[in-house]
Amino acid sequence: MALDLEKILKDKTILITGGTGSFGEKVVDKLLGFSPKKLVIFSRDEKKQFDMNNKLNDDRLGFIVGDVRDRQSVEHAMHGIDMVFHAAALKQVPSCEFFPIEAIRTNTLGSFNVINAAIDNGVKNLVLLSTDKAVHPVSVMGMSKALAERVMIAASRQGRGNTTLSGTRYGNVMYTRGSVIPFFISQMKAKQPLSVTNKDMTRFMMSLDDSVNLVLYALAYGKKGEIYVRKSPAATVGDTAQALMELFNYKKKVLNIGIRPGEKTHETLISSEELRRTRDMGDYYKISPELSKIDSREYFFKGENELNIPVEGYTSANTVKLSVKEIKKLLLSLPEIKQELSLLKKGNFYK
Repeated sequence: MALDLEKILKDKTILITGGTGSFGEKVVDKLLGFSPKKLVIFSRDEKKQFDMNNKLNDDRLGFIVGDVRDRQSVEHAMHGIDMVFHAAALKQVPSCEFFPIEAIRTNTLGSFNVINAAIDNGVKNLVLLSTDKAVHPVSVMGMSKALAERVMIAASRQGRGNTTLSGTRYGNVMYTRGSVIPFFISQMKAKQPLSVTNKDMTRFMMSLDDSVNLVLYALAYGKKGEIYVRKSPAATVGDTAQALMELFNYKKKVLNIGIRPGEKTHETLISSEELRRTRDMGDYYKISPELSKIDSREYFFKGENELNIPVEGYTSANTVKLSVKEIKKLLLSLPEIKQELSLLKKGNFYK
């Protein structure tokens, strides 16, 4: 079934929380191509809002300075909204480890505020952006996002209002702020050795475009409480560092500094416990919510042979693994890498 985004998004007013982040910038750029009535960017950073407004210069953009922790500011932003992409979150694992209550206030209670404000204001659809770290969480960031997923599922189960709530999970998104690839680039520019936590650690390799398409797919097809996952290849951190060094002809050594607190060796997007509730949708997996009354006949006799996922779930260790050559090809598809290579050719990379 073709995804008719023009039909879905035309003349709609759409709110993006955390809209000045890497995802927000990409989704706003894409949504503007589908004739929305208005896109409302809700975030705490007035400077980023100012820069985005100047860069895009589009009358369909609206900006609201606010914090998802503050229910009143969320309510103010929600008036007249048709659809919501809830991307606002504290995403850095170390920050959440040092300040766990802040992660809870933003990621969990903030999601509670956004979800309930959407329901109270009659929003048609809301998509919650989650993370692989919410599956079998070992970090505060993952725990707070796992609870955000549960808040969404619980609100869907309660059936209050007519808002369709769904979610997405994704792992490493290449070249987003704070991710490993721009970190390696910054180290090369500083002429430093590349710091690798563990060369055998694996990460999904998803582009920002893929993450946006995943969220739009969930918006179009998501039913109450469902979570969607994009099928993606993976690579080891060591091979990713090697691919970058070859692309940039970088000769410094790689330092193995060890896994930091709260980090996983492999990313997991679907747990083994969720497999019986998972369906293969082609390029995506759909995870249905747990029900208050479980029909064991449906679980044991409906669609059990549809999945080709190992019993441990869908992880970056058992998905398609990219070679260094394949990683280089993938990296060369990123506009940011093309720009950095252009700077290198002009002699400006190390300035």
